[in-house]
Amino acid sequence: MLHVSGSRLLTPEGTQVRLRGVGLGGWMNMENFITGHPANETSMRAAVRGVLGEERAELFFDRLLTSFFTGGDAGLLAELGMNCVRIPVNYHHWESDARPMEIDPRGFRHLDRVIGLLGERGIYSVIDLHALPGSQNQHWHSDNPTHVAAFWQHRHFQDRAVHLWEALADHYRGHPWVAGYNMVNEPGDVSGKVVGPFYDRLVKAVRAADPDHILFLDGNTYATDFSMFREMYENTVFVMHDYALAGFAHGGPYPGLTRGEWCDRGQLEETFARRSQFQRETGTPLWVGEFGPVYTGDPERDAQRYQVLRDQLDIYDAHDAGWSLWTYKDVGLQGLVHASGAYLDRFGAFIAKKRRLGADRWGSTMEECADVLGPLHRLVETEFPGWEPYPWGARYQTDDLIRHILFAQALLPEYAELFRGLGDDELLALADSFALERCVRREPLLDLLAGNLMG
Repeated sequence: MLHVSGSRLLTPEGTQVRLRGVGLGGWMNMENFITGHPANETSMRAAVRGVLGEERAELFFDRLLTSFFTGGDAGLLAELGMNCVRIPVNYHHWESDARPMEIDPRGFRHLDRVIGLLGERGIYSVIDLHALPGSQNQHWHSDNPTHVAAFWQHRHFQDRAVHLWEALADHYRGHPWVAGYNMVNEPGDVSGKVVGPFYDRLVKAVRAADPDHILFLDGNTYATDFSMFREMYENTVFVMHDYALAGFAHGGPYPGLTRGEWCDRGQLEETFARRSQFQRETGTPLWVGEFGPVYTGDPERDAQRYQVLRDQLDIYDAHDAGWSLWTYKDVGLQGLVHASGAYLDRFGAFIAKKRRLGADRWGSTMEECADVLGPLHRLVETEFPGWEPYPWGARYQTDDLIRHILFAQALLPEYAELFRGLGDDELLALADSFALERCVRREPLLDLLAGNLMG
């Protein structure tokens, strides 16, 4: 198994390994912009079950998990030269809120399959708990239907997370193609006082179950703040995320201004230096757990987004930093490949409506429905000038509450109704739209990555 030695990852034979690959977003932790649904995963699944019933909903979702990643996908990543996949998972695969602390072993079925497919091709897996009980951050990607990260407020949720990680660590103890455990994706502890002691407790528990695998620990405030770490755990990578401002959906030209801030390669280097300061000062490995621009469909703008990515990869190469690009597969916003066929035929107009409303946080330009929301933003600025809510301030918080929660949840019945009347074969065809052989490849992105990895 890999292990940490100073600032490097080594094999048992002493060979250095720099983990470079992608995140498998939208698979065992579904996200709205990735698979086209609105709101958070649990709310979406409940709406679809209300239309299809329990058994037929399970037929669709299980086939989606099967088709989304197969040996062909693992083969493509190996051909590109990647040696790592970060696999986000949702706790719901192992534990029901109605039966806390009871581990369902069926949760391992698909994860074991994909880890095996990757290992056969020499690709390591990093298991990433992306959604914890009670939600560890304020957004949809922790399967949060609200804007409150209740995980940090209730010991009960923390106990369940420790228990789940003990089960995961026991199951994968000794697995040579599991690089390690990314134990809490993007924590958002408002106080900053709970996350450090919780990590102390979680590290101790996981080490008791599995003393050998690497631990990947995200900083607070979405893997950007490492001030709560007071001790250097052994065999540990402290994970930073490094999204570029110019690469967001609301990003401006590159180089150029985005929401009043100048963005160019120098700004990317300064941001990376700030975000990686803790790792460099402590002499621990550099690994960027998430980064990557989104694409617009406009060739000129997308050429600038590819330049953002190219510059970031050059910076990481210069610092010998590993990385995991977000994300591998989706419905067209960001992935290396994206679904087509029956699913897009059925849901394409709905996805366009979400885009028109800016209902997905990841993909919104923050200017949709400006005639309606613009006055609201001005009202908030005027009446509450001192309001600076965690984590990103008033402008983002207002959009989160109105677009990404209210609008998104109001869209759930419409999405679910599009499943009504479909036969089993039609449901399977929808799921199979995500199979690699039915996907469209984003060739400029694939070429860029292959050139970096194989160069």
